Amino acid sequence: MSGPGKMKIAVAMSGGVDSSVTAAMLQKAGHEVFGITMQVLDDERRQHIDDAAAVAGHLGIPHHTVNLVEPFRKAVKDYFAAEYRSGRTPNPCARCNPLIKFGLLLDLALELGADFLATGHYARVEHPEAGASRLLKGIDPRKDQSYFLFALGSEQLARVMFPLGGLTKDRVRTMAAEFGLPVKDKGESQEICFIPDDDYVRFLEAECGLSAREGAVIDGSGRVLGRHHGIHRYTVGQRRGLGIAYSEPLYVLGVDAARNEVIAGIEGDLYCNGLLASGFNWLCTPALPLQAACKIRYRHQPAACAVTDAGNGMIAVSFSQPQKSVTPGQAVVLYDNDLVLGGGWIEKGVKGEL
Repeated sequence: MSGPGKMKIAVAMSGGVDSSVTAAMLQKAGHEVFGITMQVLDDERRQHIDDAAAVAGHLGIPHHTVNLVEPFRKAVKDYFAAEYRSGRTPNPCARCNPLIKFGLLLDLALELGADFLATGHYARVEHPEAGASRLLKGIDPRKDQSYFLFALGSEQLARVMFPLGGLTKDRVRTMAAEFGLPVKDKGESQEICFIPDDDYVRFLEAECGLSAREGAVIDGSGRVLGRHHGIHRYTVGQRRGLGIAYSEPLYVLGVDAARNEVIAGIEGDLYCNGLLASGFNWLCTPALPLQAACKIRYRHQPAACAVTDAGNGMIAVSFSQPQKSVTPGQAVVLYDNDLVLGGGWIEKGVKGEL
């Protein structure tokens, strides 16, 4: 937490342990703190809003609730459905962060007089006196969330704080009890905030109108192996749900939305030598080609890679060792040790030379 003296800081309060401890830490450090909570669903159960308000009341800080239902629907929910409709696997958190949480919510916080917006993310940000702010991994490797923050712009990074980045989750739990927070025993939130039951297939079919239209499951040579029940039910690397008897376990290798086909193969077919990515957001000034480490999904162990400009707005990432389940629609994020260099959206895995 850098910055001169006492500051006015807005805390994005979700009603969970992490953002609640963030608010308590900043208040204890002597800053003027207020809470701000997003409502992003029309029919939302108010529990998280009530929990955030209870924590704010416990701390004696002001609390605001902002209705972002419509912009969230357009920016995140519609994107989520469109990606599955096109045979890709979306990453809603990485999409939401630059547009909603550190976009609209940050703007609202600044309008309310805040110097910074703080969140409960497990990441670190450095604000040097000269030069751009730097995004780094959180020190707890089990909880590091820097992967989801790659798309933030430099002006956004300059106005955010991540007080938990230097702490472990276990320590944060202990601090919640020490602060006597009403949510100290609350569990982890679900993976996708706008799908409370975590049943994304139900959400896509019941709320987004995606149909369970059958089609062929084929192998790499085009031979029909069986039938699928809607391409949105399948993602690269998936094994369960294919329901096809074969001499070896079968995995989803890809989804062809135009042909309404799912491509399947054995585990060895999942490996790629590299990928092509679009929409790259650089958090530093890159000198390509460069050597880096990359993550191709949140729980992926960073892999050594070479990064080059592939032209036409694309970046090529060549792995030092083949990587499994390169998934279109997910993010690839580049690191130099703990420093986040930037990231983009995976367009396709490449099996040959890049």
